[in-house]
Parts: sequence; C-alpha cells; structure tokens
Amino acid sequence: MERTLFERLGGREGISAIVDTTINNHMENPAVNARFLPLKDQTERLKIIKEHTIDFFSAGSGGPAHYTGLDMVTAHTGMNISPGEYYHVVDDIMKALDDNSVDEDSKKDVLSVLWSLKGMIVSK
Repeated sequence: MERTLFERLGGREGISAIVDTTINNHMENPAVNARFLPLKDQTERLKIIKEHTIDFFSAGSGGPAHYTGLDMVTAHTGMNISPGEYYHVVDDIMKALDDNSVDEDSKKDVLSVLWSLKGMIVSK
C-alpha cells in the first residue's frame, strides 16, 4: 500500500517543521520578506497563520486534519502577489523540503500542489 504524501512528509510533526523552516526562509528572502517580517511582532497572528498552513497541507496531503481557514482566493485577495513573489515563495518551500530531508518524489508532489494553487493566489 502506497503511503500518503502526509505520511511521506513526516505527518503533522514533519509538516510543522517544514512550515517553520519555510516561514524562516520567507523572512530571510529579500524578495518576499516585507510581507513576513511584520509577523515577528504579531506572534498570535503568526501562530494562527502557521496552524492554518499546517492544517491546510495536512488535509490536502491525505492527513487526518480539518482545515478551517479561508479559501485560497479569499485569503489572498487584496495582497496583489506578483508571479515573481510566488516563484520566490515556491523556492523557499522547496528549500525547506530539502532542509527537512524530504525525498524527491514527495518534493515533486508538493510542487504539483503549489502549481495548482498559483491561480488562486497570484494577482488577487
């Protein structure tokens, strides 16, 4: 029986580590950090964003999670995220997967998910 993407990413614990690493990567990336650095002083908001992101990826990757956050269009409307910013975010996520020793097939599956979300996030 094939393992789910959720299992291959290390379950909730593995996804939590990936999300933490990704947020750190965003804060260090000059192409997108203006959107993320203010969250350092908004610890409750950052905690909520992290939890929603963990739940979103857990539910979307076959895990036992229930995502209660906003849909992608609503969550990103008014942010005017450019295609370039989106690519930088994807790069930061892929680096987080590398840093957390995620295998190549799982990285390809995550990348596929990220590309499927692009139209719901960019230029909204």
